[in-house]
Amino acid sequence: MKRVEDYVRTIPDFPEPGIMFRDITSVLQDPEGLKLAIEEMQKALDGLEFDVIAGAESRGFIFGMPIAYNLQKPFVPIRKAGKLPCETVSATYDLEYGTATIEMHKDAVKPGQKVVIIDDLMATGGTMEAAAKIVEELGGEVVKMVFLMELAGLEGRKKLAKYDVASVITYPDK
Repeated sequence: MKRVEDYVRTIPDFPEPGIMFRDITSVLQDPEGLKLAIEEMQKALDGLEFDVIAGAESRGFIFGMPIAYNLQKPFVPIRKAGKLPCETVSATYDLEYGTATIEMHKDAVKPGQKVVIIDDLMATGGTMEAAAKIVEELGGEVVKMVFLMELAGLEGRKKLAKYDVASVITYPDK
């Protein structure tokens, strides 16, 4: 039986020398790989009580939506700044060179709701830390973060230490 990591394509030296790029398009292009990825991510939620699934643009949408559908939970998109039409709350976080801002509709999470945040990759943890801040600003509680892949060498878990974090695949490198 294949494992999810068997479907992930590794591209050496992309986008720069020394980087091993973990490409999920090969997972998405294979029906069995996609099904397995969603099932494995969903297993991380077994027995967990929560109200809402939020996903970070854009690959968090790819995995978060089917899990929300399967579990009959609402899905909340976390988008790049300027993409949502209603009143939003936002958080800015550091990138390697510069900053980025993400937003969520102000009415997307109600006070007291338990929220699961889903994304494809945990690297430095900056995006998910910002997403959690937005959820918490709205009065929600982040009860779990689920990733398909984790690049442990970038130490994102340190930034997310106060959260319950699960990854299907963990790569020791960057």
